[in-house]
Amino acid sequence: MGTTIHWVAILVAAVSGFLIGGIWYGPLFGKAWQAARGLSDDAMKNANMPMIFGLTFLLNLVAAFILDHTLSTYSGLSLSTIVQISSGVALGFIIPAIGVNYLFSRQSLKLFLIDGGYWFAIYTVMGFEFALIRM
Repeated sequence: MGTTIHWVAILVAAVSGFLIGGIWYGPLFGKAWQAARGLSDDAMKNANMPMIFGLTFLLNLVAAFILDHTLSTYSGLSLSTIVQISSGVALGFIIPAIGVNYLFSRQSLKLFLIDGGYWFAIYTVMGFEFALIRM
């Protein structure tokens, strides 16, 4: 049995993850994140932003594709169930994995909350988008 790939939903979800990241790590938490990471303004200016943005978008596409595939293994899901599954992926898999890495690498709770919050936000938004576009 094959599953349907919802290309438009995947693309919309990837774009929204990218845009949310721009807001999250820009005006909302950019300076706090930069300080928690210990990155100077010079380090930020000297980054290869085209490569970072390109790979970030590609990775968002991969995440959206896998989320679409996961949701496609079930039929007849309601909007709230899709959002719960999507948020649950962030809360049950992504955020704990980040937490383990941050504990061993001695990262701050502040950085963990910023980064974990981002992933929770984008997976929740992706869930809404998948529910609305796929219905």
